[in-house]
Amino acid sequence: MRQAGRSAGKIGSLEGFSAGDVTRQASARITVATSGQGFTDITEAVAAFVGESGIRSGLVSVFCRHTSASLTIQENADPDVRVDLMTALDGFAPRHGQYVHGLEGPDDMPAHIRTMVTDSGLTIPVRDGRLALGTWQGIYLIEHRDRGHRREIALHAVGA
Repeated sequence: MRQAGRSAGKIGSLEGFSAGDVTRQASARITVATSGQGFTDITEAVAAFVGESGIRSGLVSVFCRHTSASLTIQENADPDVRVDLMTALDGFAPRHGQYVHGLEGPDDMPAHIRTMVTDSGLTIPVRDGRLALGTWQGIYLIEHRDRGHRREIALHAVGA
């Protein structure tokens, strides 16, 4: 059993520290055509935007302009992870639950709940002109509706 006040880990010193002025920014939109419920890897599109922006060091913001789709950073090596995550979301916010909101179909309110517990926006560091993602990380749009939609993603990068 865990005890209050005990440290769970040790924080190391700063590594690779850099500082400088913000001298560039860029923005764009991408549209993702989904085929229904599931994950779509958008990492390459975001990386291409960062490359085109010319920003070598800074941040990129990725924002989903919808309330029934969301974004996440997740493992990109084993597709079973995404299957298990969808199963977990189905258990957390099941279709055909006792929801009041149902005008857009039985998959709409669960989609809103799933978006609420995932993310509508992500911020990713840019280092040396590349996304500073971990080895097994990818950026995903999660479609929470049963049928396909066209989802707009706003991108904005700031840095130098």
